[in-house]
Amino acid sequence: MSDSTRGSLRRFAVMIYGPTTIFALGEGALLPLLPILAAERGADAGLAALIAGLLVIGQLCGNIPAGAVLPRLGERLTMAISGVVVLIGAVGIALTPGLWPLGASAFLVGVGAAGFGVARHAFMTTRVPLAFRARALSLLGGTFRLGMFIGPFVAAGLLALWHDQHATVWFLVVCIVAVILMVLLGPDPEQRIAEEERRRAADGGSAALVVEDTGEAVTGAIPRIERVGVFRTMWRHREVLARLGIAAASLSAVRAARQVVLPIFGLMIGLDPSTIALVIGIAGAVDFALFYASGQVMDRFGRLWAALPAMLLMGAGYLGLALTDPLPQDEMWFAMFAIVIAVGNGISSGILLTLGADTAPPEDPGPYLGSWRTLTDAGGAATTVLVWGVTALASLPWASVVIGLIAVAGTFGFVRWIPRYVPGRPEG
Repeated sequence: MSDSTRGSLRRFAVMIYGPTTIFALGEGALLPLLPILAAERGADAGLAALIAGLLVIGQLCGNIPAGAVLPRLGERLTMAISGVVVLIGAVGIALTPGLWPLGASAFLVGVGAAGFGVARHAFMTTRVPLAFRARALSLLGGTFRLGMFIGPFVAAGLLALWHDQHATVWFLVVCIVAVILMVLLGPDPEQRIAEEERRRAADGGSAALVVEDTGEAVTGAIPRIERVGVFRTMWRHREVLARLGIAAASLSAVRAARQVVLPIFGLMIGLDPSTIALVIGIAGAVDFALFYASGQVMDRFGRLWAALPAMLLMGAGYLGLALTDPLPQDEMWFAMFAIVIAVGNGISSGILLTLGADTAPPEDPGPYLGSWRTLTDAGGAATTVLVWGVTALASLPWASVVIGLIAVAGTFGFVRWIPRYVPGRPEG
């Protein structure tokens, strides 16, 4: 990585990567405890899963409204307001009695998380040069993964210390307050980058951008950005959303399936919970270790060189997993295929963010990114229902086969549509 690229990425550390890591850390600590909090209030297993799922549903529902308000409020204010929404939801989880207030509060947390995600995505889309966009967005995805990976361990430590599930909720509150303060009191990224551009222009690096104010009246039309709104944006870009967006949704579905399929598969072949946790933990470490390599591949060779092997590896992992049960040494095969899936997931880090940024209108990306993220989140959200339905009708191995076939179909979608809709690899 060149010094200029490293310096450019470092500029975003405090602005974007720091708040994202802290946000994900608090959310990652809360997620495993939501079903337990619901069960404490009288929910059975199915209802507890539904209450926990309301956070994901809130995130799905919050993307389009976030994309609609982003052009009016700007990235910084949108992130701050989204943090306040999450804060209200977290306080509601901690203090309100009953199941449905708990579900409504979890929904609010998801809505705020969606707004925060759309705003940071739009900022990176408009501010990061194409030459290292994938690395910057892979690093953004990596910081989120880091927070979600460490969060459950923080939750375990808090539970051991205070013996109260609500400690994790208050930890989320502390994290969100820190995020809001960082966003509001830290350097304004938009203003800082504009100042740097003016400074470079004043130094002669971009003399064409320096325009002297002569005091004369301006003649001719004054250029302005056309704000078309989220639904007109969806219609205007319906072709890419219906083609490349569906392929991206299939990747999101294949990714999300590992969180459902792997633990249940481990139980099905007779592994104890500690062994399952160990295998999934090792796979998670492999996944996390590869996040920046994904950005390097995409920037140097093109987006397809990350998307294609990622989908093929995950598809092969799910299809192979379906054959694990009747084989001897099925524990070894289970661990191997879990790691294969993790490698595929790791080298796809940041690709959904990058493809969304590549295809978004550069002058007003917010509404488009809200639509793009709704599609990808819908793919992930539908996975749980799909795995449950296929397992109920057939078996878990057949559900794994279906996920593998979705990966194969998504591979063909990426091969067909990435070259058509995504800019070529930048030179130099």
